Amino acid sequence: MIPVTVIDEGATAVDAEVDRERRTFLLEPGQLEAVLGWHLADRGLCRGDVCVPIDGPAVLDDEGRVDLVAVAGALGRPVVVDVDAGICALARPAEARRRVLRDLVAPDLELPDLDGITRRLDDWKGDKRLLVAFASWCGCCYDLPGWQALHDELRPSGFTAIAVALDQDSEAVRPFAEGMTMPVLYDPHRLLPELFAISNVPTVVWIDEDDRIVRPPGAAHGTDLFADFTGIRAGPHLDEVRRWVADGTVPIGSEEAARAVADLSEDEVLARLHFRVAAEAHRRGDEATTRRHAERAAALAPDDLAVWRAAMPLVGEDPFGQGFLDRYEDWRSRGSPAHGLPAVPATPED
Repeated sequence: MIPVTVIDEGATAVDAEVDRERRTFLLEPGQLEAVLGWHLADRGLCRGDVCVPIDGPAVLDDEGRVDLVAVAGALGRPVVVDVDAGICALARPAEARRRVLRDLVAPDLELPDLDGITRRLDDWKGDKRLLVAFASWCGCCYDLPGWQALHDELRPSGFTAIAVALDQDSEAVRPFAEGMTMPVLYDPHRLLPELFAISNVPTVVWIDEDDRIVRPPGAAHGTDLFADFTGIRAGPHLDEVRRWVADGTVPIGSEEAARAVADLSEDEVLARLHFRVAAEAHRRGDEATTRRHAERAAALAPDDLAVWRAAMPLVGEDPFGQGFLDRYEDWRSRGSPAHGLPAVPATPED
């Protein structure tokens, strides 16, 4: 038995056997619910009222232990396992992301605030909500005052801006959130970019009072601090938000919105898993494992700044340095490929 960390919606530590031949971890049946929320029953793998039929011999070994990778396969969930490091990361089911991107239904996401208190997206149901994905490793962290100003301006009209940092450590975010009264959460296990197919920050999502996504993920800034660098002006998008809050005007129809954001490829899903393994290895101080998975993540998703730029601090590289600038210019020369709507264009008077 060795200590193993299973990364799902959170990170759970368990003792498990290693099957090196099949590159998997073997759990006692009673451990399965603790790490994944599913349990074995006569009908298969069950969670609440939902049960998934399984082939017992494919999931259980001769001693009745549960093969974690086989369980992930039965649930339709991609997985990355590092048997030497004792880390396993599982992706969300693709159907969960399709519900967001195609059906335009906001998930009832649970994330911690900077004090570790779990908050749900539904905590602000009844308001028009602007989700703002940012990060401490991106200049967009200096944009928060702009989003705070919008929050203050429109709050009396039933609007809430919710900033979500794609960071593993709340303390990395805290200096930028000082004095903020809008909700500031952080996403240590990368649920938001996986469910919404976010591949760069800053990215915003509009969610109405009834949990409908009325504007899918797209690029936007809260200030013009980096406008000369990014080519994105804050004003046009901010004005669209004001019109939405004032009279419900949305800049995109529901049919177009359902086609607006491409789903993640298999490689992009795996890149996110390798990143999560790298982040856990970094937390442990395991430099070799961190670098191996960070490099694999970047190779699998070369256009995903929320993967390769986020991985730079994990391996001791400066996410604001020349290495980033060179790679960013290469990305821009190829048309800035990213999941999500493009930034709202500026008008001549802007």
